This record gives sequence, structure tokens and C-alpha cells, in this order.
Amino acid sequence: MKRTSLIFSSVLICFLFTGLALAQDPIIFPAKGQSQEQMEKDKFSCYQWAKNETGFDPMQTPTASTPPPQQQAGRGGALKGAAVGAGVGAIVKRDDSRSKGAGTGAVVGGVLGGARQAGQMRKDEQARQQWEQQQANEYSQNRNTYNRAFSACMESKGYTVK
Repeated sequence: MKRTSLIFSSVLICFLFTGLALAQDPIIFPAKGQSQEQMEKDKFSCYQWAKNETGFDPMQTPTASTPPPQQQAGRGGALKGAAVGAGVGAIVKRDDSRSKGAGTGAVVGGVLGGARQAGQMRKDEQARQQWEQQQANEYSQNRNTYNRAFSACMESKGYTVK
């Protein structure tokens, strides 16, 4: 289950980052009549310089900087609650109605255990969404810093960059 969640999160982040990467490529115009061949050389030179300056490589597959949060919700919350409730119900009730006490305890314990598990699952989902948003924001900030460095380099070589 944890492995499936990790794989799902990784794939989701790659799609998220890929969309961000495609939307952030600068548009370059050779303002001083540079040839296509010269522009490609300059773009590669500026790519290397900006990558070295910022530590960010837009050609590299995005990876998460931190692992996803651990899932805290266990399995069988309702079943565990029912078992505990049945045991408590059987102990609390007198000899003549122990089976009724166990039954009532099982129902109450099952409901409470299920509700507790559902609440923890909501918290797990919120933590995962928050982690994904943090990763996307971090990627976007790094990409923007790289783009500024790349643009400065290209502008210094006589290109208009938007």
C-alpha cells in the first residue's frame, strides 16, 4: 500500500512538474540578426552557465526534495474497535446479559474505530496534498531563478527574451 502510494505520488509530481516546465520556457528573438546556428550555440552556452549558477537543470527529470509523508491511518479501525468494544461490553455487563453487552460494545466500538480511522485518513490526505503543493512551489521557484539567469545571459549576447 505504501509503495503504491509512493509510486502514485511520484507520477503525479512528474506530471505536475512537466506542466510547469513546459509553461515556463522563455521565448528568444535574435535582436542583432544572429543566425539559427549561432542562436543554438548561445542557448547551449547560457543553459550551461545558468545551470551552474543556480544548481537547477531544467532538462533533468524533476524529483521530490523530500519523501512524501507517511500514512498514519492503519487498517481495520472498525474491526479493532469492535473487538475492544465487545471485550469491554462483556466485562462490564453482569453474568446474565454478557452477550448483549458484548454485542452493544462491538457495535459502539466498531463505529468509533471506523470514525477514528476515517479522520486519520483525511489527515493523511491533507498532509499528502500539502506535500505535493510544497514540492510544486519549490520546483517553480527554482525554475524561475534558472529562467532569470538564462535570460540575463541571452540578453547579454544580444537577444530579446520574453
